[in-house]
Amino acid sequence: MTRVLVARQDNLGDVLLAGPCVRAVAAHASHVTLLTGPHGRAAGELLPGVDEQLTWLAPWIDPEPPPVTAEDTAAFVASVRERSFDKALILTSFHQSPLPLALLLRQAGVPWIGAISEDYPGSLLDLRHRVDGDPPEPERMLSLAAAAGFSLPPDDHGALALRRPLPNTTRLTGGGPYVVVHPAASVPARQPSAAWSRRAVQALTADGHRVFVTGAPSERLLTREVAGPSAVDLGGRTSLAELAAVLSGAQVVVAPNTGPAHLAAAAGTPVVSLFAPVVPAARWAPYGVPSVVLGDQHAPCRDSRARVCPVPGHPCLETVDPADVCRAVTALAQPEAVSLSGTGSR
Repeated sequence: MTRVLVARQDNLGDVLLAGPCVRAVAAHASHVTLLTGPHGRAAGELLPGVDEQLTWLAPWIDPEPPPVTAEDTAAFVASVRERSFDKALILTSFHQSPLPLALLLRQAGVPWIGAISEDYPGSLLDLRHRVDGDPPEPERMLSLAAAAGFSLPPDDHGALALRRPLPNTTRLTGGGPYVVVHPAASVPARQPSAAWSRRAVQALTADGHRVFVTGAPSERLLTREVAGPSAVDLGGRTSLAELAAVLSGAQVVVAPNTGPAHLAAAAGTPVVSLFAPVVPAARWAPYGVPSVVLGDQHAPCRDSRARVCPVPGHPCLETVDPADVCRAVTALAQPEAVSLSGTGSR
C-alpha cells in the first residue's frame, strides 16, 4: 500500500498538463492525493487517477500571495501529516522552486520526496531530477514520475485526458457541428483584444461555421462583445466540467495560451492556439492533439514571461489575420488534420 502526494499548485492549465504524470503514479500507487492551489482545484477534479484532493495556496507561487503566517503553514503541515504519505512528487514550472514545499512536507513527516530542482536541495529531496532541453511541459513532469519509478502502463497514450463521462450539454449547443472561440486568458499579455476576437468570430461565421463563445462568469462582458449578433454567447453559463463537454463536442477550439486551450486538448479536440511568445510554445502549446500555432513567435516580448504586453499594440497577436484562423479551423476540422499537429505560423 503506497500513498503518494502529487503537488501542482498553479492554474487550471498547469494542473491539466500534470495529468499524464498523475496517471503514471496512479498506475503503481494504492492512493493518490493531488495537492493544488485554489485556482487549479477544479481542473484536478477532472483528472483520472486522483483519489483525493488537497488544496492550499502556496505563497511562493500564487501571483497575488497572502502574507505568510505560522498558523496557516502549521495547519497545512498538520493536514499533510494526518494523511501519512509514503512519497511525494512536487511538480513546478521551470521558474519555480520546489524547495519551500519540500521543507513543509519534511516537517509533515513525508519520508521520500522527489522534484525537478536546479537549486541545491540539501536533505529536502531524495530525488533531485534534472531535465535537459525544453520538452513539452507534460513530458517534463512525466519524466519526474519515471525517474521516481512510476511509469505509464503500456495501454496509456500519454496525452492529456479527462474523467468521463462529461456532462450532457446539448441544451447549450444543440445538434450539428460547431467551433468554439474562447477569447480570454489568465494574464493580459496572452489575450488578443476584444475587437480582434470579434473580427475572428465574424470571419468564422461568414465562413459557414456555427460559433460558440465561452468564458468564465467574470468574463461575461468580454464574451458578449466578442459574440456579437453572429455567435452564441456561453460566457458564465458553464461549470468547468460543462465547459469541457462543450469543448469536447467542438470540431475545433480557438483560444489563446490559457487553461481552456489545455482543457480542449485534454478533451481530444484540435486547437488553433493564439500564442503570445512570452513563454515558449515548444513547452506550452496544446499537447497531444492536432494544433496550429498562430502569432509571431519571434516578437520582442519573446520569453519575457510578461503578464502585461510590453510592446505597444500587442502586435504578436493583433497582426494575426482572421482569415488565417479560418484556414486553420478548416484544416483542423478535416480527418487528416493529425498531420498538422505542432505546426505554426507567424
